[in-house]
Amino acid sequence: MNTKYIIKKFILFLVIVFGFSACQNSTPIKQETKLNKLKVAVFAGNGASPTCVIETFEALRIDTGIFPSIIKSAGIISGKLKDIDVIIFPGGSGSKELTNLGERGKQKILDFVKVEGKAAVGICAGGFLFSTTKDYPSLQLVSATEWDRAHYNKGRALIQFSLTPEGLEIFPELKDQSCFLQYYDGPVFMPSDSGRSGTMDYIELAKYKTDIDVHENFPVGVTPGKSFFLNQQVGEGKVIVTAGHPEATPGMRWIVPRMARWAADKEMISYKQKWIRPELNDSAILFYPKLVKLEKKLFWQLLNDTVEYRLNAMQKLYELRSRPAVRWNKGMLRSNNAAVRAKAAELLMLTEYTDALPDLVSALELETDTNTHKHIQDAIEFLSEF
Repeated sequence: MNTKYIIKKFILFLVIVFGFSACQNSTPIKQETKLNKLKVAVFAGNGASPTCVIETFEALRIDTGIFPSIIKSAGIISGKLKDIDVIIFPGGSGSKELTNLGERGKQKILDFVKVEGKAAVGICAGGFLFSTTKDYPSLQLVSATEWDRAHYNKGRALIQFSLTPEGLEIFPELKDQSCFLQYYDGPVFMPSDSGRSGTMDYIELAKYKTDIDVHENFPVGVTPGKSFFLNQQVGEGKVIVTAGHPEATPGMRWIVPRMARWAADKEMISYKQKWIRPELNDSAILFYPKLVKLEKKLFWQLLNDTVEYRLNAMQKLYELRSRPAVRWNKGMLRSNNAAVRAKAAELLMLTEYTDALPDLVSALELETDTNTHKHIQDAIEFLSEF
């Protein structure tokens, strides 16, 4: 039995049988069993984007002290909340998530936070769901309102934000850094009328810096300075919200487990430096109609018969920080061309797409090209070590 075969089988064994291999965090924590780990559930009911659910779940796995799970409305109604410490409502549609919860599910969540003193995290649509916005049915967990519901579909972008002193206490790794997150129609928060004369009952953790103006005839110069991250004590529990998508932003995915730890009053442990890479992005990228058309054109080039076109499209999509393109790279692992497969493995590693590990393991089993084999193996080793 040759060495290459042993390595492939060993990796397959680690990934599939025992789960993804884990390393000690930068700040040592004691070995934890499932019973004493922080139990964090991602809501996956109707209205929650399946992609956001997957990516949020994967981001939680960066923290080896967290036991992540998925919960649906039926589970909430049947009493499964008693088994978790933190619930995360991911991107998608806040109103549809609320509809799926129903009146009884809504009350379960409110009791979970306000009465039982548990924690809730809202990401993008989760922020809309938690808000107190006039004429917008919601959980009303935070005294923040969306600034203009008429223009809620603001568009897609990689946007810049700045942390407040309170935000830096939760995310000290971002001190003196230029900070960017993926953004997709997220809430732009202001104090709601439920606050004291328009003052903030919530604590502002970060502000928008980028002016999101990708649609013609939309207001300009409005988003900068508005609340981007916030938190609030709600009854006996805590809530924390981001308008962006850290789970979909390489170098910033660790923010998700950090938010869960803060909301649950747990120790703010450090993570491996390879996950903390705010320097990956240095400028905002707004998907104006022209850029959306280019992204679509590049997508079709992924299906081109000419290898050079495919490789060029993959690189350009990465440079545009195209969110969908990260997932498209999984399919490129199954190309007939070795160079395309190697490029796909490289980009999946660069974008921290841990959900692609089964695809990478499968590709490694079939790979015969030496150079491509190394790229795939490197990607597996990087993505499987937390």
